[in-house]
Amino acid sequence: MDATVIHEKLESLRRCLERIRQRRPESAESLSSDLDAQDIVTVNLTRAVRLCVDIASHVLTETNQPPPDTMGQSFDRLADSNLISESLASRMKAAVGFRNIATHSYREIDWGIVDAIATEHLSDFEHFARAILRQASGQ
Repeated sequence: MDATVIHEKLESLRRCLERIRQRRPESAESLSSDLDAQDIVTVNLTRAVRLCVDIASHVLTETNQPPPDTMGQSFDRLADSNLISESLASRMKAAVGFRNIATHSYREIDWGIVDAIATEHLSDFEHFARAILRQASGQ
């Protein structure tokens, strides 16, 4: 595993999370009426998910796990390798579900869900980053 690549992607992830924290409105109602905040929060959330999937794929090349068939399965494979917990894998797969809706417009975005992710679940990305850092440092 190329530690430089991992660290660069983790730094990009940190910047995405910081941008979300800086620009998220105080409520779901405010978010639903603020087009600029919607764009900033949604783009950075989808980037954060994509970065985590990229990191997972990179880490998985060093395991005996078969390549994942889906983005969400990347996190299952990390959990199968005991690199992240099952519960974190489940939460990260839910983030992939959000990303798919936001990216592909499968249905209208529920700004209450986006607000919940931005206010209550950014720590999932941070837990993921810490688990990857532990792996990258050999702990």
